[in-house]
Amino acid sequence: MNEHLKNDSASINHLLNIVKEQGTEYLNSIEERPTSVVSQQVSEKQELPESGYGTEEALQIFNRKFEPIMVGSGGPRYWGFVTGGSTPASVAGDWLATIYDQNVQSVKGQGDISASIEIETIQLLLKLLHLPEKFLGGFVSGATMSNFTCLAVARQWLGKEQGRDMAKEGVSGMIKILTATPHSSSIKSLSLLGLGSSNIVKIKTEEGNREAINIKDLEEHILKLDGEPFILISSGGTVNTVDFDDFKAIRKLKEKYDFWWHIDAAFGGFAACSETHQHLVEDWEYADSITVDCHKWLNVPYESAVFLIKEQYKILQVETFQNSNAPYLGDPLENFSYLNFLPENSRRLKALPAWFSLMAYGKSGYQEIVDKNISWAKQLGELIENSNDFKLLAPVRLNTVCFTLKDDARQDEVGLFLEKLNDTGKVFMTPTFYNQHKGIRAAFVNWMTDEKDIQLVFDLMNKVIAE
Repeated sequence: MNEHLKNDSASINHLLNIVKEQGTEYLNSIEERPTSVVSQQVSEKQELPESGYGTEEALQIFNRKFEPIMVGSGGPRYWGFVTGGSTPASVAGDWLATIYDQNVQSVKGQGDISASIEIETIQLLLKLLHLPEKFLGGFVSGATMSNFTCLAVARQWLGKEQGRDMAKEGVSGMIKILTATPHSSSIKSLSLLGLGSSNIVKIKTEEGNREAINIKDLEEHILKLDGEPFILISSGGTVNTVDFDDFKAIRKLKEKYDFWWHIDAAFGGFAACSETHQHLVEDWEYADSITVDCHKWLNVPYESAVFLIKEQYKILQVETFQNSNAPYLGDPLENFSYLNFLPENSRRLKALPAWFSLMAYGKSGYQEIVDKNISWAKQLGELIENSNDFKLLAPVRLNTVCFTLKDDARQDEVGLFLEKLNDTGKVFMTPTFYNQHKGIRAAFVNWMTDEKDIQLVFDLMNKVIAE
């Protein structure tokens, strides 16, 4: 046995303790951690050692080269993209997921019980989101793979409606996907699935600075299809303005027409946790599939998302993802196995951090996180609305603030302003383009964000714009 490996095994308690101490120090000081670094250039090129250094020396090398430029992306003022933090319970669960190192599958009477943990976690999530138990779910790496999984089953459904088995025969002919403001991950998934982004039929959005589907235009396009089955991708919270499609109206259309209804609710789905905003997802339980990201508003470590697909399509899932030439994995229909329900055969126990966090903080804990984030977004929105230098590009509907410089003559300065703001290392936001304007997005999903952070950042914005 390699000498370093032998020594590391004998001193595992010491190694885990020093990593724990370093991790604890990082988490305790994450509020002061820079949210971005001016230079991300890694010093010296590292050569592969002949016999290794052992874990403790490897940690020292990491601390010299990488640790000083690791940003506080899990902290309270990292408002770029839609990035959640990691709750203490989810950190504990993630550590244990690594330690137990389970192969998440299930074959009746064989193997480990990690799939049972995953199934239980999905049930807990369904209760948190007020969704019925008639959804089957599983954990994947993020919204892209969740959308991919849902749309793969939608592809199989579409084929069956046309008398084809697309999983076996492949994709051919024209396929219609109707949508208004899809997330880039949905477009990417369509490309990966061979459905082709050029098959998207763009539906108009509602008037009045909206990103939501115009229901009248949607029905007119449905009528043009003359009974041809199609896939509808709707939004449960758009990226720029967190706009929601009218699920109640779509439900009525689904009663009249033949289509697969997919909702991308990567972060907006957590509006279900808020008593004041859960109306935004009313009737979403009538969808055929839903995407929800856990490493956003659930605040668990990356990479974690779930797909939710109606149980009635269980056979379509198996037809899409089964390992049909692997008899050692068991009969795909007779024995429930995640290997036959998801695109990935090899997965870690992604559900465990979510299980720990859900059990630790419960329904009321997540309601508080969601409601506080919504209030912080509204507070920043009000400060911007009353500002002399900034203006909102859209109403603050949930947890994202989309804004720009107030003077349209300074549009070319928006990027430079954001660069200077991010360079302070006190906050991180991301650029966007909305309503013919260069804009900036601030997304609130972190459990640590507090009222003081809002005022600190707004004061900083005013300081940077005045320079």
